[in-house]
Amino acid sequence: MGFPPEKAHAGRCRAAGGRGVAMAASRAKQIATDWNTVRYELLNTRLCDLGLALRGSPVEPLVRRLYRELTEKDFKFRPGVYLTDNWGCPNEVPVIGVPFYLADRRLMRIEEEQTGEIEDAGMIMMLLRHEAGHAVNYAYRLWERRGWAETFGRFTQPYRDAFNPNPYSREFVRHLPRSLCGANYAQKHPDEDFAETFAVWLTPRSGWRRKYRNWPAYRKLLFVDRTMRAVRSQQPAAHAAAPLVNPLEQLELPLAQHYGQRAERYRAAARGYVDDKLAAVFPPGTAWKGMYAAGLLADRRADLLASVTRWSCLEEAEVAAILDKLEERARALHLRYSARERDTKLTELAALATSLAVDFSYTGRFTV
Repeated sequence: MGFPPEKAHAGRCRAAGGRGVAMAASRAKQIATDWNTVRYELLNTRLCDLGLALRGSPVEPLVRRLYRELTEKDFKFRPGVYLTDNWGCPNEVPVIGVPFYLADRRLMRIEEEQTGEIEDAGMIMMLLRHEAGHAVNYAYRLWERRGWAETFGRFTQPYRDAFNPNPYSREFVRHLPRSLCGANYAQKHPDEDFAETFAVWLTPRSGWRRKYRNWPAYRKLLFVDRTMRAVRSQQPAAHAAAPLVNPLEQLELPLAQHYGQRAERYRAAARGYVDDKLAAVFPPGTAWKGMYAAGLLADRRADLLASVTRWSCLEEAEVAAILDKLEERARALHLRYSARERDTKLTELAALATSLAVDFSYTGRFTV
């Protein structure tokens, strides 16, 4: 494997110097973690393979904050929350769907790049309160209670994607500031009207009694207040298991496709991209019960480091950055191999790492 000694040492060999070595290693690490590379890796990843979870995510503290607000209103019910591709509650299912990108700051950055906006903490809380209104309505089947239809309208009336709101109407509260129809989302459907009214009622220090006292919408807030006092100490009746709408683990389209983009437009700038090279050594799906490629990289790191350093003429710190990248991506991609191919795969890994090192030596990027 590798290159003949004369070719290996024809690269840009450098004398070992503390400051120069540190700068070179820093440059290699910078390329490995460069945003253009990370973005391209993510755009090529299927949504279900992003490895996201609500627990420990940036949005989890805001979900806990919603639960505290419900506790302050003496509610026993806590709507479940799951990751999906958009905000919403499945129809008549008391759970809240939260966009997957809010579970990872890198994905939040991509969302903002692709759409021009991203929810801040204040907007997320407004949306969580709104969706909690749907979940409470569904959990207690409030639309079947006396007075609900008289207050908000028929729950079963057709749902309209397009509607013509009256921006001056005071029959409806104004909660969500950003929607297709500005601050008039409550006018879309009785279910939305209830959810918006509930959100205003739940929001701490909203001052709804003072703000809406002279509005016709005030009677809706009073209805919500009375109804919530009646049901808040009750656990809702058990619901039959209902399918969630687009749970993240079932979304198999790549992130780029989710945004209607072609990932290849970002390829040239991704100087540290190695996924395609790794997949050539460890074809996905060919050894799904085999050994983990990341484990092989970790176990034989010292040997790989010595071999690649020798043949590439890079400093050890630079080679270490390349091996770190290979191990990180092998782990993220869950790449595996058959145990009987261990020696072959180790040889192929050494050749791949040496090739990447030589590319970096000549071009300043891991792949060309």
